[in-house]
Amino acid sequence: MTAAEQALRVLVVDDEAPARNRLRDLLADCAVKMPLEIAGEAATGRQALEMLPACEADVVLLDIRMPDMDGIETAQHIQKFDDPPVVIFTTAYDAYALKAFEVHAIDYLLKPIRLSRLSEALARVRSFAPLKPDVLREMKPEIVFLKAELKYVTVRTAEREFLLEESLARLEQEFFGRFVRVHRNCLVAKDAIRGFERALDADGEGHWVVVLNNVAEKIDVSRRQQHIVRELGRIL
Repeated sequence: MTAAEQALRVLVVDDEAPARNRLRDLLADCAVKMPLEIAGEAATGRQALEMLPACEADVVLLDIRMPDMDGIETAQHIQKFDDPPVVIFTTAYDAYALKAFEVHAIDYLLKPIRLSRLSEALARVRSFAPLKPDVLREMKPEIVFLKAELKYVTVRTAEREFLLEESLARLEQEFFGRFVRVHRNCLVAKDAIRGFERALDADGEGHWVVVLNNVAEKIDVSRRQQHIVRELGRIL
């Protein structure tokens, strides 16, 4: 079995048995389209932390409102592991969204959880791989763009995406000259730019977007950075 085919091991954490049963059924449906397996179930945060070293979970589906230790505190402890699993919060309350991403959760699913949202979140886990700064330096020639999203920077190559815990400002300094800032949240590799074209935003106003080599996604150019269109001068 190749790395791409290896099953995601999922630990389900919820203090309510019906909620765990529901997630187990949804995961069974997800398993039709992607390789995954249930690594275990826990009814409390403390139980989950005790299980994690042995169950080798890749993903934790973690409820937030639980007695004794809530999901936020549990996630804080999970982040202290040498190789922490990805956390996806599952909750009936949307008031915790900001706190959830502060503890590096990759997604936040509101109950009742829909199959499509769970499948989307698990697919996102599979598409992302944590990236260390020294590996990033070796990959520099392959990088198409760096985009800041919440607590992470998405590192995009032609083949896939990675997550990096680093500030975009520091990366801009480190890779000065190779990348150009097109938006406050995005640096694009100069040699990956095929050109620029006009697009309409939601209110009908036009703006520039970057068209990239080998990547279908187009990147918005902010008003403040429109000078790069003139400087690089490749209008499509």
